[in-house]
Amino acid sequence: MAVKSTGRGSRAYKPVSMSSKEYQAFAKSREPSRSVWTNCLKAFLVGGIICAIGQGVTQFFVAVFHMTSKEAGNPTVAIMILLAVILTSLGVYDKIAQWAGAGSAVPVTGFANSMCSAAIEHRSEGLVLGVGGNMFKLAGSVIVFGVVAAFVVGIIYWVFGIGAWHDITG
Repeated sequence: MAVKSTGRGSRAYKPVSMSSKEYQAFAKSREPSRSVWTNCLKAFLVGGIICAIGQGVTQFFVAVFHMTSKEAGNPTVAIMILLAVILTSLGVYDKIAQWAGAGSAVPVTGFANSMCSAAIEHRSEGLVLGVGGNMFKLAGSVIVFGVVAAFVVGIIYWVFGIGAWHDITG
């Protein structure tokens, strides 16, 4: 931070050093106030709307293609990801995410938005190093976490004898 100097020239500035506590107090005084309850309500509404749309897509597959709810799950996720990518490409999903916060980030559509945003942002660097390399910086950690978590859960199921294998061998 700098303040006007009373010395030479009217435009001269001199640096002012602050302690960490003074800076934090200064930054907090300039920080816009946030309503936790309003943010929670926005996140709940948008997340709920996304999930309701997903449920509508599932019901569509059940009614039109005579699938079971379990069979309709995979195409529903694919449709929701496609919708998120299209809305991200048009710049709409980012506006929704800015307003809703975590409500749009938690469902699978938020992950699709993150991947698509990274791809769009780095497309000028080329398909492999730009789009592929930067898109998978985010996805890599999520995929690794999912695979490791599935492995650990599978081991727990195997050790304690629960799950499909136990039902088959009974």
